[in-house]
Amino acid sequence: MASSTTCVLHILVLFFICLPLANTIDFNYPAVFNFGDSNSDTGGLVAGVGDRLEPPNGQTYFKNPSGRFCDGRLIIDFLMDAMDLPFLNSYLDSVAAPSFRKGANFAAAGSTILPATASSVSPFSFGIQVAQFFRFKNRVSEIQAKTRKYDKYVPAQDFFQKGLYMFDIGQNDLAGGFYSKTLDQILASIPTILSGFEDGVKRLYDLGARNFWVHNTGPLGCLGQNIAKFGTDVSKLDELGCVSSHNQAAKLLNLQLYALCKKLQGQYSDANITHVDIFSIKSNLIANYSRNGFEQPLMACCGYGGPPLNYDSRIACGQTKVLDGNNVTAKACNDSSEYINWDGIHYTETANQFVASQILTGKYSDPPFADKMPFLLKLKF
Repeated sequence: MASSTTCVLHILVLFFICLPLANTIDFNYPAVFNFGDSNSDTGGLVAGVGDRLEPPNGQTYFKNPSGRFCDGRLIIDFLMDAMDLPFLNSYLDSVAAPSFRKGANFAAAGSTILPATASSVSPFSFGIQVAQFFRFKNRVSEIQAKTRKYDKYVPAQDFFQKGLYMFDIGQNDLAGGFYSKTLDQILASIPTILSGFEDGVKRLYDLGARNFWVHNTGPLGCLGQNIAKFGTDVSKLDELGCVSSHNQAAKLLNLQLYALCKKLQGQYSDANITHVDIFSIKSNLIANYSRNGFEQPLMACCGYGGPPLNYDSRIACGQTKVLDGNNVTAKACNDSSEYINWDGIHYTETANQFVASQILTGKYSDPPFADKMPFLLKLKF
């Protein structure tokens, strides 16, 4: 792993400015409930639709596929570590008696905010994930009313009010739209997309949620999948080699998402709603990849086709197929820590670690981390 990436501070001082009348956010949460897509999916899609991830997925940390579309850990895994909480088990994964004592993950790869359609990768859209949480909470209450012998597997009742509700979703609403819509149509759909997000957040608030952590969407125009499909005309690429239209859509969604978070901050004075600018972190990483210890800003580590993108939509990381009359395998590179992108769509563990370390500086959050230090956060990475 490159030195500038590994030299992450082992202790970061974290602090928040609290909103008027709101409680201070201090990262001392008893549980986390996460909603999202593949950026934070720890096994939901694989379990929910019987999908299969092949090696080398998971090779860096878990040594085998873990349900994550990555060579190792995701941003959420590093954040859970920072909060001294265990990795989140997927709500949909029932094998080996998973513990949900410290929270549950409702994220599933390919999920959208808008309701899924027949062509969707994932049927578990944001509304479904919120409905799953409702059932989860009600089922916990039913079980605890009958017996306490399962307490080590499920959250205590006050964990639902004291816990942190995390969101990283919306990327697929935009990315999927480009296959059938014009840029103007996609931009026009953003208010509808965010209305669906607002509805879900309100439903969770009404059920007692008070601590919300919202990631905006990353620069999806810099993903190899989108560059390969929509960037064949170099005039459509920006100075980083990313698809301009996709990043334009991401920026507009993020602008409106930020406005929505500010609106909700004012509307729910007894809640903490934190917006995190993932777009800026990832864009800065790609723009300054060499300074941050990486050698490849856009090319996939695990894929097929070689430079410049090493991405072929016909074959996913780890698969073996007959393409153009030849038996080929989408293999991993020799050192994934040199790459930002893992498979043309998702980031490597090293890149996810970098993003998490930047999140934890507090510079990309609103409200930002404040001048008072409630505690020291001891990082394990």
